[in-house]
Amino acid sequence: MKILFLHQNFPGQFLHLAPELARLGHDVTALTDARNNRQSTVKTIRYKHEPSAVDPAQTRLGRNYTTMSDRGVTVARVCQRLRDVDGYRPDVIFGHSGWGETLFLKEIWPEAKLIVYAEFYYRGVGADVGFDTEFSPYGLDQVLIAQGRAAHLGQALLHADAALAPTQWQASTYPEVLRPLIRVIHDGVDCTVMQPNPQASVTLPDGRILRAGDEVLTFVNRNLEPYRGYHIFMRALPEVLRARPQAHVVIVGGDEVSYGSAPKGAKGWKDLILSEVQADLPMDRVHFMGKVPYATFISIMQISRTHAYLTYPFVLSWSMLEAMAAGCLVVGSDTAPLREVVRHGENGLLVDFFDVNALARTLAETLANPERYESLRASARQTALARYDLRSICLPRLVEFVEGFGPAR
Repeated sequence: MKILFLHQNFPGQFLHLAPELARLGHDVTALTDARNNRQSTVKTIRYKHEPSAVDPAQTRLGRNYTTMSDRGVTVARVCQRLRDVDGYRPDVIFGHSGWGETLFLKEIWPEAKLIVYAEFYYRGVGADVGFDTEFSPYGLDQVLIAQGRAAHLGQALLHADAALAPTQWQASTYPEVLRPLIRVIHDGVDCTVMQPNPQASVTLPDGRILRAGDEVLTFVNRNLEPYRGYHIFMRALPEVLRARPQAHVVIVGGDEVSYGSAPKGAKGWKDLILSEVQADLPMDRVHFMGKVPYATFISIMQISRTHAYLTYPFVLSWSMLEAMAAGCLVVGSDTAPLREVVRHGENGLLVDFFDVNALARTLAETLANPERYESLRASARQTALARYDLRSICLPRLVEFVEGFGPAR
């Protein structure tokens, strides 16, 4: 089969799938934005996209669709050249729907099977919009904006032969009429890499070394922002560290914006929220690591006594499942993405997202009495192995899914 992957930040969710299909003998090519410098063993073609400035006054609610469809047009023209000049004709196209790259590919290759990665469908009610009104007002305008942002996502599925979502809840965000197209298979966690290691250690920026067995509280996200509960976590820390005078907190994440909006009048969320509580924190025990290499992230998960993970009703982070695979005790927010994975009191603990006091009490209790939660740690690891293991479960299912759209033999 000839398989074309599209992702403006390839490999993205195709990190393991694309190389595995190539290893199995398929002719695999990836198409990605020229500004993406991530490397892959898969043959990669880079397209140059120079978006025109969008005037919100002119485009109004259509500004998001204008941005996404403009990228879709760029990709379609590149693919037209691949077809007409190079004679390239894929059997299967698999692209992420989030940035409009797949919108017009059926016009280029109508005979190809088109699969879209359906990560999340914006909606005005029941997901992230209106969940946390502290940082975002909620009303009809916000509902309409969310609906407008979903236009290209709906179009992407309407022109696709099939779609893939990583979790049941993320699939459920799509309109009911589109859900029959969506198959749920997670990208997978490599549980041979993410596993408990009693010998693990991490060297902090100040030179201190923390080891497995130490009293370590961890918090990890790509960027530190409200969508992932950074503000709630930081507000809980003063009480946690007063109750646990030997505990250290290791925080991983950048100071950019992955989701939502940047704070008004501040460089980023990290320092804005920290400034609220810094006077009440022993900063020699709070360690901001920034963005770390993956090997360091693994070690941080392996030394964690308690791992806090909070999220709006939104996309579930890979890091949460990786923490479970490493045998972490996850204290998470009682929100829909986590309830699909974490069973309170069985393989983790859940607290109300907004209840700072409950979070602080739970974190302090789990740090103080790790032996009480050993069974939850073991169960968390078993959940990862049974449902999300890359090699034994997810990757074989993903390969079978894609190969099922190949030409009849």
